[in-house]
Amino acid sequence: MIKLIASDMDGTLLNGSHEVGKETVQAIKEAKDAGIEVIIATGRSYKEAVVPLKNAGLSLPVIVVNGAEIRNEKGEQLYQEGLSTQKANEAADALEQLDIYFEIYTEEGTYTNHREHGIQLLIDIFLTSNPDTPLPHVKEEAENRYDEGHVHVVDDYHAVFSSSETVYKFLAFSSKPEKLEKAKEVLNNLGGLAISSSGKENLEITSVDAQKGIALEWFINQRGIDAEDVMAIGDNYNDVSMMKLAGWSVAMGNAPKDIQEICRHVTSTNREEGVAKAIRKLTETEAKV
Repeated sequence: MIKLIASDMDGTLLNGSHEVGKETVQAIKEAKDAGIEVIIATGRSYKEAVVPLKNAGLSLPVIVVNGAEIRNEKGEQLYQEGLSTQKANEAADALEQLDIYFEIYTEEGTYTNHREHGIQLLIDIFLTSNPDTPLPHVKEEAENRYDEGHVHVVDDYHAVFSSSETVYKFLAFSSKPEKLEKAKEVLNNLGGLAISSSGKENLEITSVDAQKGIALEWFINQRGIDAEDVMAIGDNYNDVSMMKLAGWSVAMGNAPKDIQEICRHVTSTNREEGVAKAIRKLTETEAKV
């Protein structure tokens, strides 16, 4: 029996306009009314994760920065797992030596050391997956991420590492697959790191103890929920750890084929409100058993 639903955000919960569709909002409310808990599990920071949820009128607990932090509906921190200062410095040095741009996520927010580079990368990545979106709209969305205070500009990341802030994640970008493969190899050799991705042009680097599946397991243990009674929905490689944990794993229709193959079910794409379809289909199926 499904007792908890964990959903990824980008490419899963959010549609092509980066919003939670009306059918998905309704399906989540129906699930909650039926006594099923719903939690969001995303690579976003807390500040960036709550915006589309608030816009949709949803108040939900969230696993953020790929499992480095859990917050309840009120925004109160329940769980935290960051990178050690040593690992943060080692990872930064490795990426800088490979000339790969990256941002860092901390408990105080997200940082970049090159605003213009970051904006252009966001534009390129978004247009790759959403080619029909007008460029001015994409550019505005990318710039808003900085102007609204979601990303702070610093000269030197190492100054952040030496502060008292907990570093949660590195998000590295490159349009060259061979550079990302090399970076993945080097970072894996450092040990103590979890390397995943939420798209073809990025790597997400966290502590090996900060993954969506680990955070989700902690969350359900606190509530006495068995993993067999969990539905996990996602579209990319940073969702695999929670898909493997959950008894009901669901891949989005827009997920890569190898992600779909490891899941128990495949739903429609995020543009077709696949989350709503999965919730309704599987909870109805369960109710008939």
